[in-house]
Amino acid sequence: MSKSITQDMAYRQSLIKYAEKYGVSRASRKYNKSRSYIYFWKTRWDGTVQSLSCQSRRPHSHPNQHTEAELKLIRDMRRRNPNLGMVELWHRLRQRGYTRRPESLFRIMRKQGLFPPAGKKEIYRPKPYEQMTYPGQRVQVDVKVVPLRCIAEPELRLFQYTAIDEFTRLRFLALYPEQSTYSSADFLKKLFKWYSHRGIRVECIQTDNGFEFTNRFSNSKRDLPALLEAAAANPGIRHKLIRPYTPRHNGKVERSHREDQKRFYSCHSFYSLDDFSKQLAVHNRRSNNFPMRPPGWLSPSEFSVQYV
Repeated sequence: MSKSITQDMAYRQSLIKYAEKYGVSRASRKYNKSRSYIYFWKTRWDGTVQSLSCQSRRPHSHPNQHTEAELKLIRDMRRRNPNLGMVELWHRLRQRGYTRRPESLFRIMRKQGLFPPAGKKEIYRPKPYEQMTYPGQRVQVDVKVVPLRCIAEPELRLFQYTAIDEFTRLRFLALYPEQSTYSSADFLKKLFKWYSHRGIRVECIQTDNGFEFTNRFSNSKRDLPALLEAAAANPGIRHKLIRPYTPRHNGKVERSHREDQKRFYSCHSFYSLDDFSKQLAVHNRRSNNFPMRPPGWLSPSEFSVQYV
C-alpha cells in the first residue's frame, strides 16, 4: 500500500526536478529557497516521492537518560530477584547507588521489557473510600497465622496481631501463642500504649467479625460484649466492624500481611517464642522505616513525625 503524497512532498519534487534540469542556483532564485535547502533534499532524493517526506525530529538520546551502568545494575538485580516488588527493587537499587525516582525505574523497566506479561483482570469498580485526615483517626486490626513451616517445634502455634494506622501507615506488631478474646484485649491495651508513646491517640479500631474480636455472630453470647469491646470502651475507643465476608474493607492490614509473608515469613525460621518475638520486633522497626508511596515515598515513621 503506497503512502499518501502531501502538498509539501509534491512541492519538493518539483523543486528537485527543476534543479536537476536548470541547476541549483536558478532553482534557488525561482523557488526562493536557499542553496543549502535544495542540496539537503537533493541528497535525500532517490527518485521516489516518499523520500521527500519529513522524518521524525525526536532526539536519539537525552542528557538525563539512564546510563549503561545503571541499566546493567537494573537488569542484574531483576535477573537475581525476578519476583521482587517494584518498591523493594527500587529500595535495594538505591542502597547500591541508584539515584532515580521509582517512576523513572518503572518506565525504564517497562521499556526494557523486564515485566512479565500481565493477564487480563476483571474490572473492579470500588466505592468511594473515606480517607483519614489525621493520625489515630482509625486503626485497622487483624490476626495473621504464622506459617507452620517457619516454626521449628511442630507443636508450637504462633499468631501475629497487627495494627496499622490508616493515615500514617505506622504499624504495631505483637506475638501471641493463641488467637483468643484474651489475646485481642491484651493487644488492644498494648497498641494503645504504643501509639500514645509516639504522640498518637487512637480514636477508632476496625476489625473483621472474628470471634476473637466480637460476639456478633455467636448464638449464645450475641448480647454480651467481647473482651476486646469491653477493653475498648474503657478508654473511649470506638470499635468498628467491617461487612461480613469482605476482607478488602480491611485492605491496609490485609496488604501488610501479604508483605509480611513475602519479606519476612518466606525467609525466616523461629525456634521459640522468645526468638520469634525478637525477630518480629526487628521486622516491625524495618517496616516502619521502609519508604511507601501513600506518604510520598517517606517511611511511616518519617511521615508521622510531621503530624505529631
